Amino acid sequence: MIRFQVEVKKRVLIGAALFLLGGPLSAQQAPAQDTARQEVEVDHADVFEYLQAGSDVLQKLNGNVELRQDSIYMYCDTATIRNDMEVYAKGDVLIQQGDSLSVFADSLYYDGSTRIAELFGDVILQKGEQRLFTNRLTYDLSTKVATYQNGATLTQGETQLTSKRGYYYVSDKEIYFKDSVIVIDTAFNLLADTLAFNTESRVVRFLGPTLINSDTTRLYCETGFYDTGRNIAEFRSNAQYQRGEQLAVADTIRYDGQEKAYDLRGNAIFTEGEREATGDVIRYEEELDRTSIRGNGRYRDAEQDIQGDEIIYDAKREVYSTRGRTRISDPPQILEANQVDYSEELGMGLALGDVIWQDTAANLAIRCDTAEYDRQRDYLKAFGGRNGRPLLITLLDGDSLFMASDTLLSLRADSLGQDSLGQDSARQLRAYHDVRIYKSDLQALCDSLVYSTTDSIFRLFREPLVWSDTSQFYADTVNIQLVNDQIDRIYLRQNAFIVNSPDEILFNQVKGKFITAVFRKNELRRMDVNGNAESVYYAIDDSKKYVGVNKTVCSEMVLYFGDNEVEKIKFMNQPKAQMLPMGQANHEQLKLEGVRWDTDFRPGGLDDLFDLSRKRELQPLPVNGRQVKKPERPATAGGKEKTTE
Repeated sequence: MIRFQVEVKKRVLIGAALFLLGGPLSAQQAPAQDTARQEVEVDHADVFEYLQAGSDVLQKLNGNVELRQDSIYMYCDTATIRNDMEVYAKGDVLIQQGDSLSVFADSLYYDGSTRIAELFGDVILQKGEQRLFTNRLTYDLSTKVATYQNGATLTQGETQLTSKRGYYYVSDKEIYFKDSVIVIDTAFNLLADTLAFNTESRVVRFLGPTLINSDTTRLYCETGFYDTGRNIAEFRSNAQYQRGEQLAVADTIRYDGQEKAYDLRGNAIFTEGEREATGDVIRYEEELDRTSIRGNGRYRDAEQDIQGDEIIYDAKREVYSTRGRTRISDPPQILEANQVDYSEELGMGLALGDVIWQDTAANLAIRCDTAEYDRQRDYLKAFGGRNGRPLLITLLDGDSLFMASDTLLSLRADSLGQDSLGQDSARQLRAYHDVRIYKSDLQALCDSLVYSTTDSIFRLFREPLVWSDTSQFYADTVNIQLVNDQIDRIYLRQNAFIVNSPDEILFNQVKGKFITAVFRKNELRRMDVNGNAESVYYAIDDSKKYVGVNKTVCSEMVLYFGDNEVEKIKFMNQPKAQMLPMGQANHEQLKLEGVRWDTDFRPGGLDDLFDLSRKRELQPLPVNGRQVKKPERPATAGGKEKTTE
């Protein structure tokens, strides 16, 4: 063995590689050259010792050792260089690259032939505010990949990250943290399986199950990213968000810090207490306090259930809107439309496009084009529809009753100050003008109508006409009483007439001040006539042939029916009757004053409710007790009527 001990300054080639979180090491690579046998250069050592051990040449450096390889500098207390390629450094090891990178360690081993460096002990990497603490670090200078396998802690300001393993791809500027990743920050804590960080774009990617906790929020995902520069985050794969009672689940949860907006995409669910929103996409804009649900949207709370292609709720203005086919269930009311706009402040909403409204408690449905409604008062005003006429549908005795008019109005009875007789769902329905009703065994016309679920009475006003089978009813006002969804009585008030004809040739007639028609199983069974009662009755024999006609005047009478034909009549209070054989009767003279058989406008089916050509011309309304005629249009100078388009 030959030993030399001298003080010397010498340049030594060292293949030390460095791990720096966030440091652009690749920007300071050595120029391209053959480094396979590049030697270590020594810049300084207090003591230099040269040893020859067989075929190995050892260089031992002590005291203030300074070594260099290209632009990478190393400082330590002692170093040993074996065959100019293997470097062992100990004691306050410091490695620097450029102006911003510093690596501290207790010891270092570098193999120049494999270009792999190992740092041991109290290893600290520092670049700017970033510091990495570990006990062993490996860096492959050929692939420019640095790793740690025994755990490390990264700090930056008040943020601290720990993981069991880490990988830094210098050329790609990508750092991977794996296995039990923990991030502690003043604003949140994060637990993850794997994280990736790009030091150039400053984008964090979640590559495994990740849980983020703050004082108020918990967020979980299995993949995603966070762009720290643009303040945009996206959480994917079983993404879940929880804040107090709020819980959000979606295929993807996205946050845009610049717009301060959250997007839940794909099978999105948001719940808070009794409230739940679902849809393909749910978007919440924080500054506007506005929530939008798009694609198979649904919102439910304790009072209502809203479904639509798009639902928008503006919490600041207390306004919600829907677009696309919408269904709002607010038991016992259900509303369907193509578009709904509702203001909580105004307490009013507007539904547009193929509107269908149902009251399941009252067994009513309304179809129209436009509806105004108020949830608090259960108020609905319907207009528009087929030929501009809304349609009401209800079920009576298992058969549908249809009613159309220019306008339909439905509202809760107690909102009118009326006694609902303890029925929370008691409702009043109003229809005006040109009201037409069709049922297979009942038809009616009037100018306006009121129906109350409290007493189940239809009240028909202004020239009402009612038909049931072969009978026609009319009076100043007509009330139709329902019992168990069947017609029980028809009340005719003032100038009451009932006309019955099996053949529309000869007519049985009943006239009085008041008439009550009693039905059983939807068939006319009895008539009670009170006040100035008059009747014309055609008697028939068993072969259904006419045998005579009876005209009677009395104060009261009762008529009994069977199979929609008069079976007998009771006359009371000094009746005056005249029975004439058929051959002696003048049928025109037998007609009572005011009697008419009016079937021209009788609805024969659903289509007749919308046929504008079948609209009746009504008598003018009385003013101060007098009938007022419609004024004639003045003629022009040419003698023709002036027309307007």
